[in-house]
Amino acid sequence: MGSRSLRLASGPPMNRIASDGKAHHMSRGFTLIELMIVIVIVSILASMAVPAYREHVAKTRRADAQASLMELSNFMERTFTVNGTYKPGGSNPALPFTESPRDGSTKFYDLTIQAATGNSFTLRATPKNGQAGDGIVELQHTGARFWDQDNDGAVDAGESDWRSG
Repeated sequence: MGSRSLRLASGPPMNRIASDGKAHHMSRGFTLIELMIVIVIVSILASMAVPAYREHVAKTRRADAQASLMELSNFMERTFTVNGTYKPGGSNPALPFTESPRDGSTKFYDLTIQAATGNSFTLRATPKNGQAGDGIVELQHTGARFWDQDNDGAVDAGESDWRSG
C-alpha cells in the first residue's frame, strides 16, 4: 500500500479549460461596474445619513443648553429664596457658569440673564460656534420656554416651547 498525502492547492490562479481545449486564466476580483455600483450605493446612503446626523447633533447641543438654563433657573430660585429678590443688591447675580456645555473645550451657547427684576427673570442661551444660527433659547421665571426656531430675533407663533426641534 502506498502512502497517501493531502496536497493543498497553492500557486498561480485557477485555470479553466475552454471548449477549444486551451487553458484560460480566471480573474479573481471585481469589475469596474461592480465597484461603481457600490460607490453609488454608498454615496446615496451617505447623502441621507450626514444631514440627519448633523440635525441630531444640533438638537443634542440645544438640549444641553436647555438643561443648563434649567440649572441656572434653579440657581435663580435659590437666590430669590435667600434674598427675597432675583436682583440682590439691585444687580443681577453672577451666574455660576456662562457657557454650554459645561464640559469639553468647544462651547456652543453663551448663557446670560437677559432680563431680571425683583420678582422675575429671563435666562437666555445664545448660540455660537458650530451652533450659530440655531436661534436663541429662553426660559422665564414662570417656566415659560421659548426657542426662536427660525432665528429671526423674535419669538413667533409656534416657537413658545422647546419641543419643536
